[in-house]
Amino acid sequence: MKDKRILQDWVLEALEQLKGEGTVIDVCKVIWQRHESDLRASGDLFYTWQYDIRWAAQALRNDGRLQKSPPRSRTPWRLP
Repeated sequence: MKDKRILQDWVLEALEQLKGEGTVIDVCKVIWQRHESDLRASGDLFYTWQYDIRWAAQALRNDGRLQKSPPRSRTPWRLP
C-alpha cells in the first residue's frame, strides 16, 4: 500500500459495518479485523495507521462525507 488515502475508504467501510456510527476505537477494531494483512504489509504505515486514521476522518469531514464534530470531542464518528 503506497498511499494512506486508502484509510478514508476503510473508515467509511468500517462505519457502514457499524451501522453508521462508531468511536475511533470501534472503527480501528473493524479496520484491523478487515485489513490486518494489508496493514502488516504497508511498511511505515503499519506504525502510524492509528494516528493517520484521524487524518483520514478529518479529510472525510472536510469533504462532507463524515459528520463534523467539535474539536477533541469524544463524539462517535457518524456518516451524514
